[in-house]
Amino acid sequence: MQILKWIQFVLGIGMLLAGMYIFALQVFGVFKFKYVLNRMHSAAMGDTLGIGISLVGLMILSGWNFVTLKMGLVIVFLWCASPVSSHLISRLEATTNPYLDKYCSVGEEMKEHLEKENEENEKVGEEDE
Repeated sequence: MQILKWIQFVLGIGMLLAGMYIFALQVFGVFKFKYVLNRMHSAAMGDTLGIGISLVGLMILSGWNFVTLKMGLVIVFLWCASPVSSHLISRLEATTNPYLDKYCSVGEEMKEHLEKENEENEKVGEEDE
């Protein structure tokens, strides 16, 4: 019985350390990259993976109880919300930055789509006035 507690402890601490390592890589990526979309990608991936692994480590340390269920639900919520919010912010950057092709390669189809979207936004703005 004592051996199982030690295995649970070592697995939980190992997962927490792995989560901390992912967070350290995320911070490095956020400060290394120069362009906002690259920074956002690093932050979003690090948040989703780092928080998930850290919470799994806490779940292992906590054992099977109601708190473990709540942490599992937090993981599910974060896995659903973080990518969506990052996508919306990056979409805003892509549609409002006129110099996007300077920073990253944008295909012709995307350029046409962004120009069309900008024109539609301008029309909506003119109608509101």
